[in-house]
Amino acid sequence: MQIRPEQLDAALRKGLAPIYLISGDEPLQLGEAADAVRKAARNAGYGSRELLSADATGFAWSQLTVSADSLSIFADKKIIDLRLPTGSVGADGAKTLTAYCERLPDETLLLITTGKLAKEAFKSRWLQALDKHGVVIQVWPPEGRDLMNWLQQRMQHRGLDADSDGLRTLVARVEGNLLAAAQEIEKLYVLYGSAHLSAQQIADAVADSSRYDVFKLIDSVLSAKANRVLKILSALQAEGVAAPIVLWALTREARTLVKIKLALASGQSRELAFKNNQVWDKRKQLVGDTLNRLSDNDLQNILVLSAKADRQIKGQQAGNEWETVLAACLMFASIQTVGGFNP
Repeated sequence: MQIRPEQLDAALRKGLAPIYLISGDEPLQLGEAADAVRKAARNAGYGSRELLSADATGFAWSQLTVSADSLSIFADKKIIDLRLPTGSVGADGAKTLTAYCERLPDETLLLITTGKLAKEAFKSRWLQALDKHGVVIQVWPPEGRDLMNWLQQRMQHRGLDADSDGLRTLVARVEGNLLAAAQEIEKLYVLYGSAHLSAQQIADAVADSSRYDVFKLIDSVLSAKANRVLKILSALQAEGVAAPIVLWALTREARTLVKIKLALASGQSRELAFKNNQVWDKRKQLVGDTLNRLSDNDLQNILVLSAKADRQIKGQQAGNEWETVLAACLMFASIQTVGGFNP
């Protein structure tokens, strides 16, 4: 059974499942969900815990089978805490996990934590077996309105409250870094206690801990959010992200849009064009809006600017590559720059 992270507490209150799989690449939510399962299990009498890590030297999947078959000398019930950092189990892991589900051991709870799972993994027999006999939770980093709701709930747990301006200030300072967000909320509680906070109080107390990556930059240029583009690009440069990485992401996105436009022009359906270019459900609206906004000439100019930035990175043309990357980003976002297009 698949549930959302916010449904976990209610599900645990109804009773424990024999298996929990928690996956995702957001460490705070992943850790807190796993802690909630462990706490509920301890309260239910699971007094023993055995830790297995699939990336440890000498790990063999037979260890899971042995652990499941062995009784603890310290407690009648035990937790097997299995860590899968890469999200990949291989042939041996798939076979072992499937067999585990077919013969669930008594008085044993299997808790699996793993990194983000590929979409194809959910079609595998081992994951379908876990889903059938246990609970599967995917953790996604909250964004936009979901992030504001997450911060508001977190603050309320500490007796803190803020208006929409205050929440937006907090979002701007910690976006993309939930661990920093949790720490800053604790700091606000220490400074002000249970109180209603103004945007200025939050701005004065909270450090700018926002963490971005090139994929958030791409989503921002597609969304045509100029201020966000400037902030993310500045943050990437300050964090030492190499310009070729940013340029690669921009160029790849532009070429993908060109290929989709060509496919549409040849009579291919938008749904098929998206599928062939790996544009999945979450990004279809964003990419579709961008296709409607940018002309063929716009995309060609973006590629020309990208080529210019590439030459600047390699020392083959004068100029600052970051300024050219910015110009390409703004063109992607349909923002006119001073001086116009200058390849």
